[in-house]
Amino acid sequence: MLAKVGQPAPAFKLKSTKGATSAKNLGAEISLSDYKGKWLIFFFYPLDFTFVCPTEIRALSDRLDELKGLDTEVLGCSTDSVHSHWAWLNTPVAKNGIEGVKYPLVSDFTKEVARAYGVLDEASGISGRGLFIIDPTGVLKYAVVTADNVGRSVDETVRVLQALQTGGLCPAEWEPGKALLTIT
Repeated sequence: MLAKVGQPAPAFKLKSTKGATSAKNLGAEISLSDYKGKWLIFFFYPLDFTFVCPTEIRALSDRLDELKGLDTEVLGCSTDSVHSHWAWLNTPVAKNGIEGVKYPLVSDFTKEVARAYGVLDEASGISGRGLFIIDPTGVLKYAVVTADNVGRSVDETVRVLQALQTGGLCPAEWEPGKALLTIT
């Protein structure tokens, strides 16, 4: 099954950094069904220890309390191993690490999930930069895939999430507090 907006999001069960306190207890599995009843921002990034990726990962982490206030969880994914994720999570920001990130990362080491979400570069085996918003019933509501050299805007992600949560018709440049479109 390939990811398609308006359809159930492709299911997954992946090893994660969730709850890990050391490399010895890495690998707790996370599945899409764990997020039933919540909104989920599920995003893919190319590789650990790269340059644009940590800016996005930290920016989402910096806004995690706001997102949780919108009944939303965040989950990051790449085709790196969970051990690579753990090492990166324990590397200081000054050394290109993401120490202090407050949500889990999952490992799509088999590349099946990146393929299902349409972000796998088959030649390199590396996921591209894709972000997906999944509603509390598991339906994919938003998908954006960008070039690897361009980071995504957390402000825009939050705006789109809030627009989706209205359930209404939101015009271009809609922001919370602005009127929704009405059909007469």
